[in-house]
Amino acid sequence: MQDAKILIIDDDPDISEAMTVVLESKNYQVRVARNSKEALDQLQSERPDLIILDVMMDTPQEGFALNRQLKGDPQYKDIPVLMVTAVKEKTGLDFKSEVGDETWLPVDDFIDKPVRPQDLLEKVGRLLNKSTS
Repeated sequence: MQDAKILIIDDDPDISEAMTVVLESKNYQVRVARNSKEALDQLQSERPDLIILDVMMDTPQEGFALNRQLKGDPQYKDIPVLMVTAVKEKTGLDFKSEVGDETWLPVDDFIDKPVRPQDLLEKVGRLLNKSTS
């Protein structure tokens, strides 16, 4: 789905910029929010086709909390969420087995940092195609 709108929610400007460059190279329209508040403000003005969400931002679990909030809101619950994190690298925990659990981790997919461009594009493309079918 070319020209899809993607909202990246990540407090690390280097990571956000790197993902933006990769995604814009495939003609995706990218917006960036640095935390939950900025993300919610942006969602009020423009609905993205996909959200890329970091786990650890202002607090270690901010991404989890925002994701549950979005998936619990009828206005946003159908927007696919790709969760991005370095939790596995930092702690050894692997959340991939929990993806899709409506209570614990209601995300559509998960990708570990550091994010490889090809992996990002594959997951984004798959989630966008899935949401339009």
